[in-house]
Amino acid sequence: MDKVRFKLGIIVGAAILPVSPLWSRTVDPAATVVGEDGSPVASDPATPQVSQHATKAVPLVLGQRRKGDETWQPLVDDGVTLALNYTGEAAANVTGGLARKAAYTGQIYVGADFDFDKIAGIGGGGLHLAITNRHGQSLSQIAIGNNTSVQEVWGTQNTHLAILTWEQRLFDNRLDIEAGKSQANIHFLNSPLYCNFQTNSACGNPTFVFKNSNFTYFPASSWMARAKLTIADNWFAHAGIYEVNPNRKRADDNGFSLSFKGGTGFIVPYEIGYASDFKTDRLPRHYILGGWVDRGDYADPLFDDRGGIAILSGRPYATRKGRSGLYARFDQMLTRPDMNSHRGLAVFGVAMTNLSGRVEERHFLELGLLQTGTFAGRDRDTIGFVINQQSFSDLAMARMRAARLSAGGDGDIRRNQYMMELAYGAQIGPAIRLSPNIQYILNPDQTGAPFRKTHIGNALVFGFKFTVDAPTLIAMARRD
Repeated sequence: MDKVRFKLGIIVGAAILPVSPLWSRTVDPAATVVGEDGSPVASDPATPQVSQHATKAVPLVLGQRRKGDETWQPLVDDGVTLALNYTGEAAANVTGGLARKAAYTGQIYVGADFDFDKIAGIGGGGLHLAITNRHGQSLSQIAIGNNTSVQEVWGTQNTHLAILTWEQRLFDNRLDIEAGKSQANIHFLNSPLYCNFQTNSACGNPTFVFKNSNFTYFPASSWMARAKLTIADNWFAHAGIYEVNPNRKRADDNGFSLSFKGGTGFIVPYEIGYASDFKTDRLPRHYILGGWVDRGDYADPLFDDRGGIAILSGRPYATRKGRSGLYARFDQMLTRPDMNSHRGLAVFGVAMTNLSGRVEERHFLELGLLQTGTFAGRDRDTIGFVINQQSFSDLAMARMRAARLSAGGDGDIRRNQYMMELAYGAQIGPAIRLSPNIQYILNPDQTGAPFRKTHIGNALVFGFKFTVDAPTLIAMARRD
């Protein structure tokens, strides 16, 4: 036992040392609490208070080296896989929106996966740890005024404990259980295809779920538990329960609190579906039916606590409880010319609707294409296009119409907002990925400028996303 404790001390110390410079970053107490995908709550308090839900490094299988040993993992044989990466996203709108501006946001991700089979002989057991630091501004917030950011790694702009969970695999890995502090959106309703794009309407999850529920999002962690069962080959059932705690979404919250104080309920996401990968299928695919039952508090989209229209009265929005929704999603590889490569064309889509509750949006539709392998010798490059539709509820339309009429404008409110993106992903060596992109927002809603008298102009946005993986860079330097 002393030997195990000694080994644990070395491993934990090695994992935490790279994190320490982040702890000293201060949080601006005057930072604005944000609403849906970057819109200031002060402008439209009816909007559910959620910001962005984030890109996270996909953990390796416990203790596994990457193919070709491309990453520097000095403790992998002792059961520890380290992660340290940076994602940056720049965006500028050249037409439309509220003003011509540019914005930049970034994220540092530091994490470690501990394989307790190797560390202490606990078969199938693992501990996951991640801390993030986010910084920068949202272009949608400062210059466009719509409800969904064009930069995905924005929101919870401080140093945050993002993941602290124990995972246990049982019955020859057919049952996977995880509990601790984490988020629903990294376990449900996501796909590795989505974050080949920068728009937050698609990456890291279809945005509808954050408008119509308390679906928890990365890196704002709360207490949770989930279980995934392999029913038969490629068929699975997955469900979880996640604490709903508005304190975790505050701009001045650092996520390190272990308290349940401030919790208002819970949300239960669930999925059942079919999933295959490149090892088990010539043309990998996912077909999934899922949904959520939300038993946390939320703000009514229209009425205040006395039954008036809150955006006009200035009174607090009425507190409601109980919402639910349903979704169907898929991705399908269409072509794969070389069985020894991941090159080929894939299509993906999502349809989402509300089932109960008083909500911001009535439905969401998304369709995308992604080609992996573009030019000769560029097998890991991608080019993709995604388009989605957000359709606002009658309650949201009534709120927006009331605000515009009170300002002297007309009541011609557009129900459907369309966001689209064309993106190229260039893999520059094994450690760096660059992704220039062009985004277009048709019919931007006025969440960020509710008393504007006329429509916000359609926005054309040029973006640039990049990621850098530090362990891979270190491995390259060591080989040189």
